[in-house]
Amino acid sequence: MNPYVKSVRALDDYQLALEFENEGWRIFDMKPYLSRGIFVRLQNRAVFQAARVVAGSVEWPEGLDLSYDTLYLESQPEEAIDSQMADALS
Repeated sequence: MNPYVKSVRALDDYQLALEFENEGWRIFDMKPYLSRGIFVRLQNRAVFQAARVVAGSVEWPEGLDLSYDTLYLESQPEEAIDSQMADALS
């Protein structure tokens, strides 16, 4: 079982900085999802920025969500974070 999301920050370029319960930060790129089904709503930057943690997953208004499994398995570990993102997380 993958860890739950503890906190989320919506970053520029449609990426999410995710802190998982048992690890440090990971980066999840939402760009591949923005042209799929209900996720097109996240192209609106205000909607995207409204990301929040609910029950260990990430959720947006109007019932948009991603499971913690997807977020963990498809995110990049902290070591892959460039200096600009590292500054945003500190």
